[in-house]
Amino acid sequence: MPRVKVPRKSTAVDMTAMCDVAFLLLTFFILTATSRQPDPLDVKLPSSTVTFKVPDKDLAILTVGKGKVFMEIIGQDVKKLTLQKMAQIYGQSFTEDELKRFGVVTSFGVPFQNLKQFINMNGDQRSKFEKQFNGIPTDSTRTGQLFQWVEQSRRATAELHNVDMRISIKGDADEEYETVRKIVDVLQKQKINKFSLITSAEAAAK
Repeated sequence: MPRVKVPRKSTAVDMTAMCDVAFLLLTFFILTATSRQPDPLDVKLPSSTVTFKVPDKDLAILTVGKGKVFMEIIGQDVKKLTLQKMAQIYGQSFTEDELKRFGVVTSFGVPFQNLKQFINMNGDQRSKFEKQFNGIPTDSTRTGQLFQWVEQSRRATAELHNVDMRISIKGDADEEYETVRKIVDVLQKQKINKFSLITSAEAAAK
C-alpha cells in the first residue's frame, strides 16, 4: 500500500511580540534617562598616564577654572540632604519641588544666597546667571561656603550610605596655583589629605 506523503510547510516565526517588547524597553530608557548637562567651565585637563576610574557614587567633584570653583555632588539623595543641611546653617528654606530640581542639577557655582533663584531657572538661564559670579566663595574658614558645602555633603553621604565621601579636583591645566591652593586648604582643614585629580588620558611611555 503506497505511503501518504504529507506536504512540508516552512516554519514561520511571528516577531510581532518581540518588536513590541523592544520598543517598550527603548521607550522606557528614553523617558527615564537624565540628560547630561554641559560643564559650566571650559576646562582643559592636564594629561596623565595614571589610570583610575572615577566612582559613580559617594563622590564630590570640585571644578576649578578661570579663578572660579564649581561643585558637583553625585547622587540625588545626597544632594537633597546636603541642601537641607545648608539651608539650616544659612537660615533659608526650600520647597520639596526645589529640592527635586536641585537633585538633578549637575554642578553649581553661585553663592548660597543666590542658589534659590538659580534652582528655579532652566538650563540656559542658569549658564548665563553663573557668569555673573566668581563661583562658590572659597574662604577656607569654617564659616566659608565652600568649606560648608564639602562638610555637609560628607555628612549627608555618611548618614545615607554609611561611607566616606571621595573628593576629586577637576582643574584647568593653565589655572593658577593660588586658586587650587584655596581648595586644598579647605580640604586639609577638614583633615582630608587624600583626594584625586581628574586628568585626561595619555598614552603610557614605551
